[in-house]
Amino acid sequence: MQLESVGILVNLHPFGERDSVARVFTYDYGVMCGIMRASQIARKNRPLVAQIGTVSWNARLDSQLGTFHWESGRNASTALMGIPDALGLMNSAFALVAKLLPEREQYKHLYTETLQLMENLIGPTRIDAYLHWESELLRELGYGLNLGVCGSCGTHDNLAYISPRTGRAICEQCGAPYAPRLYKLPLTLDTTRRFIEQICMTMGTDLPIARKLIKN
Repeated sequence: MQLESVGILVNLHPFGERDSVARVFTYDYGVMCGIMRASQIARKNRPLVAQIGTVSWNARLDSQLGTFHWESGRNASTALMGIPDALGLMNSAFALVAKLLPEREQYKHLYTETLQLMENLIGPTRIDAYLHWESELLRELGYGLNLGVCGSCGTHDNLAYISPRTGRAICEQCGAPYAPRLYKLPLTLDTTRRFIEQICMTMGTDLPIARKLIKN
């Protein structure tokens, strides 16, 4: 079995003394996991996290881990060197993709959003760009946030809260009796983190360390 696509190398861990287990977020097949042979000893074209390139995944059976043939095109982190905040946001996004997205399920929209995030992390609005990206991640995982209208009465005015159960906005009047149990508007990274933590809990896993390090 062979699958070919373009993708972003989002995770790389040593496997023995020569090889690595890699996760590549691809346009056509979502997250793919496999072995990159001799990646730890490569002198040329060494695989690195944040590289964008073409990938071929091969396995005899669909259920096997498989191996990668990786051809890097460019490293998206090069422009972020010397900007610790931007690198932290990039690492957080990659960690969430690697941990939360099921393997070989297509997420073309989120892939495009991730490429856009890498471009936007260079500028001064990187926090806003990352917040938008996490909102899109939540949408892809079934937690689509609807912040334009009250989920209780339908008004567009005085929206003050977000329901942690539905992800919908709640106006001040409807939310007042339940305020301690609701999240506050405007949307912040603390709020999206709470939703992501809920998802991690349902999956029986912890929030990635890279995301824990991100502050508002």
